[in-house]
Amino acid sequence: MNKKIVILNGSPRKKGNTATLVEAFTKGAESAGNTVTEFFLNSMDIHGCKGCFGGHSGKECPCVQKDDMAKIYPEVKNSDIIILASPLYYWTISGQLKTALDRLFALEEGEENLLRENKSSALLMAAEGNGFADAVLYYDHLMEHLRWKNLGHILAGGNMDVGDIKGKPELQQAYDLGKSI
Repeated sequence: MNKKIVILNGSPRKKGNTATLVEAFTKGAESAGNTVTEFFLNSMDIHGCKGCFGGHSGKECPCVQKDDMAKIYPEVKNSDIIILASPLYYWTISGQLKTALDRLFALEEGEENLLRENKSSALLMAAEGNGFADAVLYYDHLMEHLRWKNLGHILAGGNMDVGDIKGKPELQQAYDLGKSI
């Protein structure tokens, strides 16, 4: 069955190692007949959550702030799977991805909780080192909170420079994960 997949790419590098993981995943997912929409968060105008509790899931744009999250909300609402992609920054996900995730809270406010539906997710990460434990802990807790099916993690360490990931097994793992959906 064709699934609608949204990728939130929190890397600041459009052609970096995280992007290469995303590309491999996307090729696999599309080869299986799925639809993939990627948001390159670094080039979007997304403001931090104000913690105002003024959001409303029933509105076309559920957040009181008017920025590029308005493009993401409808895609996330209508998706089956949300892929979180990020380089490892200070032992966790990038600020770009964290900001977008914080703002998704608006989909939980109001009469309907549109975020805690039958969704699945996976985490794709690239890093210079291999200290992914804190990022995985955060991601796994987020999956528990949202009640999303956790499809797992593809964690590619040892990638300092752009292109270091080429030829590594994590690219095939990302492709296979995409194809399995």
